[in-house]
Amino acid sequence: MAFYSTGSEAFAREKLSSTAEQSTSPSSWADKYRGATVEDLDPPPALSVSPNDLVSSAMLAAYERDFTHLTQLLKEGTIKESDSVSAAMQRFNRKRGLYQVITMETPLEELEQFFETETGPNGEKREKQEFAVVTDASRKFVLGVVTKGDLEEFVKRRP
Repeated sequence: MAFYSTGSEAFAREKLSSTAEQSTSPSSWADKYRGATVEDLDPPPALSVSPNDLVSSAMLAAYERDFTHLTQLLKEGTIKESDSVSAAMQRFNRKRGLYQVITMETPLEELEQFFETETGPNGEKREKQEFAVVTDASRKFVLGVVTKGDLEEFVKRRP
C-alpha cells in the first residue's frame, strides 16, 4: 500500500508511473534503439543437438547454458522427455513463403517489426512471431535465437 503526504504528490506519482508504463509500449521502443542491432542483444550461441538425442538431453543442455526455454517447432501433438528430438522436429518449408533473414546486423526496429506484424516479407498473412532465428547473411549458419522478451529486456535496461 502506498502513502502520500498530499493529493498533488499522489497525482504526480500516478502520472509518473503511467508514463513509465507507456514508455515500454512497442511503438515507443523504436525511439530507444538509437541504432542498436541484434548483436547488441548479445544472444547466446545457438545450441545444436542431434535428432537422435532425447528431448530430456536437449533440455538439460539448454538448462546448463542458462537458456530460459527450448524452442520446439511442433504444430500438433505433444512430446515427452523420453522422445527423440527428431519427434519434435519440423522441416522448414522454403516454398511456403519468403524467409526474412535476421542477422546480427539487423536493426532492432526491423526486429520489432518482425515480431509485431502479421504480414510476411512478401505480403502473405502469418502469425505473429515469438522468436527469430539469427543467421549469417548467406543463411548457412544459425548463430542464435532471439525472442520478443530479449528485445523488451534490452529496452528496459537501456539508459
